[in-house]
Amino acid sequence: MIKKTEGGTPLQTVLATVLFVTLLLSLGFSLWRFFTSPEYSIPGAPYRKLKSDYLLMSMQCAAGLLVMMLPTFINRRWRLVVPDLMCVMYYIFLYCAVFLGEIFSFYYKVPYWDVLLHTMSSAMLASLGFILIDWLNTDPHVRLSASPLFISLFAFSFSLSIGALWEIYEFSFDSLFGLNMQKFRAESGEVMIGRDALGDTMKDLITDAASALTVAAIGFFKNHARIRHLGKSKG
Repeated sequence: MIKKTEGGTPLQTVLATVLFVTLLLSLGFSLWRFFTSPEYSIPGAPYRKLKSDYLLMSMQCAAGLLVMMLPTFINRRWRLVVPDLMCVMYYIFLYCAVFLGEIFSFYYKVPYWDVLLHTMSSAMLASLGFILIDWLNTDPHVRLSASPLFISLFAFSFSLSIGALWEIYEFSFDSLFGLNMQKFRAESGEVMIGRDALGDTMKDLITDAASALTVAAIGFFKNHARIRHLGKSKG
């Protein structure tokens, strides 16, 4: 496992600082635009972002500022070590998802941007599943002896479950606040219907499953090889 250095690496500190400042400034910008933008689009007029668009930006920036503290919170609350590399990837993911994705509309402008982010997030969650099992294995208060197959199934299920809960969260907040997290509305404001409206959600879930399965398979073969190596060493 990749170790976590005390206080994090210099790269991790720089990325965390850049992410924090960027999200904070973006939050201020989106709140200002929320209060100065129209609530409804004018028929026949060129489309411009509405209050709901900037409300989504504000919520995403605020959520990003909150969840970027998760690695530190997890470490302090449960003494669960999150590897430095995963922390770095996590900060990069938040920057790409919130700042580039929402503020600069990369979800619309860059092909497969959403697919890339879901691939990345699902892979990190599956890796976190392996870390959780490893943490339980080393906890003196927990007696756990799991096979490589079970560990991989747990990692896969953990990642896909979080992905499904995320889609429920997006659907719920879209319904409550008139947002467009599930991208059922095009950047021009055109509302999709039928199968097209389901496309983003199903694409996200399929991507989550494929990415989690890949990481779970890699983890299975690595754990299986490690156990075989230990068995030969003892023999």
